[in-house]
Amino acid sequence: MNILLETPVFTVEAALKVAEYGADRLELCSSFYEGGETPGAGLFSYLKDKIGTPIFVMIRPRGGDFVYTSNEVAVMKREIIHFSDLGADGFVFGILKADGSVNMEACTSLIQAAEGKPCTFHRAFDVCSNQETALEDIMECGFSRILTSGGKNTVTEGLQQIIRLLEIAKNRIIIMPGGGMKPGHIAPLRETGYLKEIHASCKKIRLSEQNYLNPNLTLTAGTDEEPGVLTVDETLFEKFRKAMR
Repeated sequence: MNILLETPVFTVEAALKVAEYGADRLELCSSFYEGGETPGAGLFSYLKDKIGTPIFVMIRPRGGDFVYTSNEVAVMKREIIHFSDLGADGFVFGILKADGSVNMEACTSLIQAAEGKPCTFHRAFDVCSNQETALEDIMECGFSRILTSGGKNTVTEGLQQIIRLLEIAKNRIIIMPGGGMKPGHIAPLRETGYLKEIHASCKKIRLSEQNYLNPNLTLTAGTDEEPGVLTVDETLFEKFRKAMR
């Protein structure tokens, strides 16, 4: 069985590169350090003009938790309608209640706004208080897939839970491992017989071409990293492709 490779991208450079390298689908986001937020419409429409790779759009109005107000849900719905009009191939979002359960009413309203375009429930799933219950709720809402690291920080830590989720879900919904995904994870996940897609950024930081740096200024809060541009490691990308074959 062929496995589909979805690559999350945060910059135009990364998006163009992974399309060139042969990614099967892009997840377009902004705000890498927040874990992904809704990208700009200009970036999306530019990429649609440049590449033929399907693009799923992250719909997340802010960082932090996944418990949204009615105003935020209304914004998310408008974003879906707007990006759909621009040609989005699918959407990525997740809304929870304060107790860690899936907000089925809000999620269903956004799926309806997508008008049949496939929707992924993202790693808000890893915050859920009970993943088995959440799995059934997400399927009932009408999502096509779930992105998960198995309730842990990375796929390495959550590997056994992901295997369990694949075996529970079977062919009822796609369980897409992602979050620190490595080529070596593919073999044990494939053994379940239910692995259809993986999510891997293959990211690297290209150092900035700016010559002058202000030693008294940090532009990215919470990090000590030198300024750089998020791009893609072609060698790592090919390692995933090799492991998938």
